[in-house]
Amino acid sequence: MTVELASDVRRRAGELSHGGQEVEGPLKGYHNETYAIPLPPENALSQRFARGKYRAPRPGVLWYDRRCFASEDRLLLALQGRISRIPEVVEISENVFVQGFVEGRPLGGGTLSGRSLSTHHEQQLGQLFGELVTFGTGALGGVPRTDCVPGDHPRSEDTPTAFLNRLIDFTLMQVYDENVKVYGTLFDGLGASRDALEKLRTPAELLGHRPFTLVHGDLHRHNFIVDRAGDLWTIDWELAMIGDPLYDLATHFHLMGYSPRAERRVADLWVAAMETAWSGESTKGWEADLARLLAYKRVQSVFTDVVRAAKVLETAARGQEAPGRTDGNWRVLRAARKVRRALVAARVPLGMTTVPTLTQVRTVFLNWLRTSGV
Repeated sequence: MTVELASDVRRRAGELSHGGQEVEGPLKGYHNETYAIPLPPENALSQRFARGKYRAPRPGVLWYDRRCFASEDRLLLALQGRISRIPEVVEISENVFVQGFVEGRPLGGGTLSGRSLSTHHEQQLGQLFGELVTFGTGALGGVPRTDCVPGDHPRSEDTPTAFLNRLIDFTLMQVYDENVKVYGTLFDGLGASRDALEKLRTPAELLGHRPFTLVHGDLHRHNFIVDRAGDLWTIDWELAMIGDPLYDLATHFHLMGYSPRAERRVADLWVAAMETAWSGESTKGWEADLARLLAYKRVQSVFTDVVRAAKVLETAARGQEAPGRTDGNWRVLRAARKVRRALVAARVPLGMTTVPTLTQVRTVFLNWLRTSGV
């Protein structure tokens, strides 16, 4: 993000709030530069929200996941009244949007990974599953799409096998191939080979048949906001797509770290949602298919976590890191811990007999830093 863009986005946020003295931000976020702004009385959202959210894409940001829709805001407009507790959106002028800012706390705020949801929030998650799976392949045809790989748009004859193969294609092309020249020694040193991704195509052929539906694509703790009434809102729909609805459950489990008992309860909610919206055949073999999708998510996370960690270390080595702790050894150790956790989770689909120790992972990163020229 350049200083000039940050200034432009911040200035525009101030203009939309008619003053800008109370603009908050930039808020935490990878893909966008985002500000919370007071809403002027004439804004259509001001009757229901005290503040709005204005954002603009950060230039040059890499996407590590497939997307289906070109505009989160236009998707949210299409979902109003059809999905409960999502941000409301108004278009201020052509392609300039403001979202209602949901006041509250992230579900992850102050909680440990793996903590179960409350009964109330489980019920609201089940409601979300039930609403998502009512959207068939053509239900959102009017929302602009984006191209990730050739043939990426879903078709009525698509299958979960084709869907998973497109996910694998995206990770191969946009994560591995785009980065192997710079980070190939890291991939190799950590045992994350291109072949591990290609081998996921074999279990993909075993996936059963399910109707394609709307998929949020990123259902984790920080994309759920608990409002002041204790209700659960779902935000950040940028990775939404039309695809295999079981992918939402796989992604959710991968990111939430539930206990087996909590996983069972949430899985029952998803199964009930599918069987209500579609026939009982839509959940046939779902447990085996869930394991196959989880294998992909775990392998994908190794590659994306390696690239993200390396980019953070590169930025720090070039003296461009944000103000804060600048202990290089601490930063490498933090990167090694995160990547090793991903390796442990992906051990089986990566074909590892043993997982590198924390010291070994740290050494791989240190050796790469010494030889990379950053």
